[in-house]
Amino acid sequence: MKNPRLLGALAVLAAIALAASPLPAPGQAAGGDAAARMDAYLAAAHETGRFSGSVLVARGGRILLCKGYGMANYELDVPNTPQTKFRLGSVTKQFTALAILQLEERGKLKVTDTVKKFFPDYPQGDRITLHHLLTHTSGIPDITGFPDYVKTMMLPSPALQTIERFKKLPLEFTPGEKFAYSNSGYILLGAIIEKVTGRPYEDGLRDNIFRPLGMDDTGYDHHEIVLKNRASGYEFPGDVMSNTPYLDMSIPHAAGALYSTVVDLYKWDRALYTDKLLSKADRARMFTPFKGGYAYGWMIGEAAGHTTIRHSGGINGFTTDIGRFPDDDACVILLTNYVTGYTQEVSESVTGILFGRTIEPPKPLAFVKVPAAVLDTYAGRYRIEGAPMDMTIVREGDGLVAEVPGQPKAPLHALSETRFIMKHIGFTVTFVKDGSGRVTHFLFAQGKREVKVLRVG
Repeated sequence: MKNPRLLGALAVLAAIALAASPLPAPGQAAGGDAAARMDAYLAAAHETGRFSGSVLVARGGRILLCKGYGMANYELDVPNTPQTKFRLGSVTKQFTALAILQLEERGKLKVTDTVKKFFPDYPQGDRITLHHLLTHTSGIPDITGFPDYVKTMMLPSPALQTIERFKKLPLEFTPGEKFAYSNSGYILLGAIIEKVTGRPYEDGLRDNIFRPLGMDDTGYDHHEIVLKNRASGYEFPGDVMSNTPYLDMSIPHAAGALYSTVVDLYKWDRALYTDKLLSKADRARMFTPFKGGYAYGWMIGEAAGHTTIRHSGGINGFTTDIGRFPDDDACVILLTNYVTGYTQEVSESVTGILFGRTIEPPKPLAFVKVPAAVLDTYAGRYRIEGAPMDMTIVREGDGLVAEVPGQPKAPLHALSETRFIMKHIGFTVTFVKDGSGRVTHFLFAQGKREVKVLRVG
């Protein structure tokens, strides 16, 4: 799932800007204890507002780091621990995918089956297979991108009701033609699991995955249930932390409704090296990428020069990331309870330290004052080629803010006269002028990945 406030228009711009730009490899570390260096990095990440959550890092069947940072509840000063329960967001999808493969092994369905087999009245259901749903190649529009999503996310919507919202919409492309991430497809998979088994989605996962693995701190998150050690979720719509907006957890369903702990997710990681849940052949299928590097509930790629099987998640107040490195028998698990733009950076940095890279702990930001006359030269409309909306830079008082339609204003804090940062989102904006002194564009960046954003007004 996506967080509709952070992962809205700003994130669309960021994704277009940064997705195709690879992260440079840091230099090799001079040695030292990796666990101590990871701990020092994470402590600094927390102190500088980049991270609040729990982390587990393991290699060769040995846990190197398992620790909480920051607070599970900032109002009551309850600290995060390895036992803290976090919403998983889209990390849920890998459990949904495995449940589908388990049902195939038991002869209940096939990934080549069409949606029409389970829902005969589904428009174009004869063109969409379970494989398309699993690999985000169905062409079904993503519900979290609907214009009314933020307005309706607090209203209960069982899976079948949610499906009614998108099933009659035109497909965005011919099924199988290309990759386009769709939470709608995984909600549909959850409904298919329920139809085939005659049981609630969460009951099947509990009996066929969580209980066999001893994942006693994992389940479907119901807001009304009193759940011990559950973290509260936070975000930064501007510069001040706030409680995340309410989301009724019936909506994300099989696309993002689970909660877990870093300890339970490590049990999950270990099980995926065995035949306890799936045969070796079906595990190989689960980790075989299709279009866009996406397999069944996992992204297959590379991190710090090592093959990785990973997935991240974002849901109101929470961001998550699990990276498995099968060639190294290693994993990095991060679960966070406040939404910033730094989760991927933190995950990549911890991974780099694990594999011997030199990663400096983050330092507090130092801001400068920029004359109002200079700020005025930056005000205007800007656009990334291919983006569906403009970003407007506005001067407010003695500072700048970035505005995109339907999103809270993002203050820009000056690091120099030309370089600014969206403090909690984590992106920098560097203004560039031509020979006459006119601002022509800015560079929108995260770390060393950047894209040119042209001035259009």
